Amino acid sequence: MNASAAQSPRPRRSFIFCPGLQPAMFPKALASGTDIVCVELEDGIAPKDKDQARQSALTLFEQPQADDGVERIVRINCLREAFGLADVQAVLATDTPPPALMLPKVRTPEEVVWLDDLLTERGHDTRLHVIIETNRGLQAAFDIAHCSSRIDAMFFGGVDMAAELRCENAWEPLLYARSRVVHAAASAGVDVIDVPYLDLEDPQGMAVEAQKAKALGFSGKGSVHPKQIAALNEVFTPSEAEIARARHVTKTFEEADTGLVVIDGKLIEKPVLRDMYRILAIADRISA
Repeated sequence: MNASAAQSPRPRRSFIFCPGLQPAMFPKALASGTDIVCVELEDGIAPKDKDQARQSALTLFEQPQADDGVERIVRINCLREAFGLADVQAVLATDTPPPALMLPKVRTPEEVVWLDDLLTERGHDTRLHVIIETNRGLQAAFDIAHCSSRIDAMFFGGVDMAAELRCENAWEPLLYARSRVVHAAASAGVDVIDVPYLDLEDPQGMAVEAQKAKALGFSGKGSVHPKQIAALNEVFTPSEAEIARARHVTKTFEEADTGLVVIDGKLIEKPVLRDMYRILAIADRISA
């Protein structure tokens, strides 16, 4: 079965990790108000606990998931490491795979294509989310973004990227790297999510950084604690005026059935539609 084409736009304003070792936290994370819950098998799990975390994480998906608007992802280990290979083997072995996998430390398109091929051969519809957090990954970000139709979003891994670049983990030193990832994701028409803000005692600083990320083109930003989620959702939620314009633009396009239309004296082409539908997806999530 071939990987399906890009999925319908959906809100990705915020995400939070849930430790694979603590499946009891999964329902709480789903109820936190976030748009994405990512079950963690990588950095947050000690080597001695990897096997147990993997088993616990995959068990979560043996039962049908509620249609609650929250996106479920499992962050596996790096595909170039033994733990990552074990994660992939476990996903391929189950008949109830996670809806999506997050791939850390991706360096080349070939890694993603390899996994895409294996999932296709197995018949899994699992989507992919790619983290760009290495120098090689940054250099290849454009090609990575275009290498698989399974990719729904790219994530900027600022902590590891700062270490690789030997720069301060701050907005200005990482602006070039962030911009490269935004450019790559936008070129492929996929969402792009910014790194979590680590200082829980600085909510104003987080809000400012989230506003900068939104202005740069990010779709959302990660959190390290549930108390950050509401503020992130607020930053990345479109205004009533933006929602009204999105409804107007999409309705006009659908009725015109052409590649471009003129709205309020401005030429609007089809690439604008993805952003308009993403805005409406967020509006639907709010109303739900």
